[in-house]
Amino acid sequence: MNLQAGVDYDEERVKACLESAGFGKRLAKLEAGLETKLGKDFGIEGIDVSGGEAQKIALARALYKDTDFIILDEPTAALDPIAEYEVYSRMDEITKGKTAVFISHRLSSCRFCQDIVVFHQGQLIQQGSHDRLIENPYGKYYELWHAQAKYYTD
Repeated sequence: MNLQAGVDYDEERVKACLESAGFGKRLAKLEAGLETKLGKDFGIEGIDVSGGEAQKIALARALYKDTDFIILDEPTAALDPIAEYEVYSRMDEITKGKTAVFISHRLSSCRFCQDIVVFHQGQLIQQGSHDRLIENPYGKYYELWHAQAKYYTD
């Protein structure tokens, strides 16, 4: 599965990271399991994964490294809404004990964050929780939240 650069790896930890990232069900269906080659470039037995699956594998790689600080840039952009919800509903568990920075333009993915920072034209213009930021009808977060929400309510 190529979560770690090297021949030696902790098989159980790899499986746990793939499961946490939402790739566990797909892994269980792979005939070669963790030995599955990703991509046809590595042989005809290789498999191509979808953009969402590739994103889950990338998240699993970040989790496997087990650092205290993790940066996730649009970690669910290629996922469908249900898969995105599943990942974000487990995000506290996934990042437990770590400082996690999420970069996102999709504000629905920010609701679970403890602290949100809003940048505009390279400047930090707002900071706070979702509930606090949404209370300010003159703030950029409020403006962006409602601009995106209208696509789900109209």
